[in-house]
Amino acid sequence: MKRFKKVYIEITNVCNLQCYFCPKTNRQQKFLGTSEFSYILDEIKEFTDYIYFHVKGEPLLHPDIGEFLDISYDKGFKVNITTNGTLLSRVKENLIDKPALRQINISLHSFDGNNNTNSKEEYLDNIFEFIELAKEDKSLIIALRLWNLTGDNLFNREVNRNKEILNRIETEFKLPFKIEDVINPQRGIKIDDGIYLNQDSEFIWPDLKNQEFDNKGYCYGLRDQIGILVDGTVIPCCLDGEGKISLGNIFKTRLSEIISGERSTRIYNGFSRRVVVEEMCRKCGFRTRFN
Repeated sequence: MKRFKKVYIEITNVCNLQCYFCPKTNRQQKFLGTSEFSYILDEIKEFTDYIYFHVKGEPLLHPDIGEFLDISYDKGFKVNITTNGTLLSRVKENLIDKPALRQINISLHSFDGNNNTNSKEEYLDNIFEFIELAKEDKSLIIALRLWNLTGDNLFNREVNRNKEILNRIETEFKLPFKIEDVINPQRGIKIDDGIYLNQDSEFIWPDLKNQEFDNKGYCYGLRDQIGILVDGTVIPCCLDGEGKISLGNIFKTRLSEIISGERSTRIYNGFSRRVVVEEMCRKCGFRTRFN
């Protein structure tokens, strides 16, 4: 039986920000219901132990986020959450001490990715206050993300990109080095016990309007991961935010049938031969990282 390292579950496609680097969704806005969420977990329990609250949307907007974590624990799942960080102070009681919660990824580049009139200092204050509370849970991993670099990082130095954020991290954690000098996109930087900084360059999201990169290559979609959109559409990876490569709907068809279906099999076998069979995948900049 196929097992996935992770299954992405979009518990909402609603977001409180409009980041320039994140394509807007044209799908109907929706929050996943508790019974729908529970049903999805029952469907995927034979295929993974790890779920990620992420595709589009801001998961901390969901009013039942705490209950979703409790349901996940009762059903034996570990949860990773990816958030822009703006709501951490508001919902911290629904996150702290939840045994299902394994990791929180905080996309710090979200703040500068908007025409933001709010205070960056206040934004960072709330994040570091949350981290201070969360540190009491020794099993929780926190990954701070800055995925807005240029390839060689020289331009970032010239324009002082992320300077305020990096200075704040260095101060908060009393780091004995300058972060700009030790960038490691492959592994990240450990800045404290269970706390990491991951830096990487921006990538081109898959879009049928893009130019094709090539028809040769590899991807972990349908091999290490699948995604489930808020309406139940199953997708091969977390970047297909509009469900252009719909493999089926988990509320209508058993997941076992979906991942063994004709389209899924064609995609999987194609990547096994280093052949990119889907047009959407040929127009994905992130996939080229695995070439």
